Amino acid sequence: MIRTAQAHWAGNGQQGEGSLTTQSKVLNNQPYSFKLRFENADGQAGTNPEELIAAAHSGCFSMALAFALGASGFTADSIDTEATVKLDPVEGGFAITGITLKLTAKIPGISKDQFDAIAAGAKANCPVSKALSSVQITLEATLL
Repeated sequence: MIRTAQAHWAGNGQQGEGSLTTQSKVLNNQPYSFKLRFENADGQAGTNPEELIAAAHSGCFSMALAFALGASGFTADSIDTEATVKLDPVEGGFAITGITLKLTAKIPGISKDQFDAIAAGAKANCPVSKALSSVQITLEATLL
């Protein structure tokens, strides 16, 4: 499987502007810029790379968990995952310094120990977690 996305940028880093388009067109010339990335605190005017990483990670992890649960004989009533990507200034620029996955799930018939073990395995085996393995990834799992 291959998926694509395109970025267009015009201007310098501080005042320039760009747009992002995904193969599916779910993002279609979606604006992004320094201002939208670093100064738009509510994140409502455009997207940024960290938000897109968070969306990809939360979606991939949730699907990986659903598959891992199924392999263990469980089906979730609900899996809700929020990924928080932390971007910090470091020497020479910025770096993603951590990702937190906050999982809340309702899974009939599963024990807390089974849930924790399966969720940890899904985190370790999620393709996006593997791709981001140079960053500390924390899992906070709540079973309803």
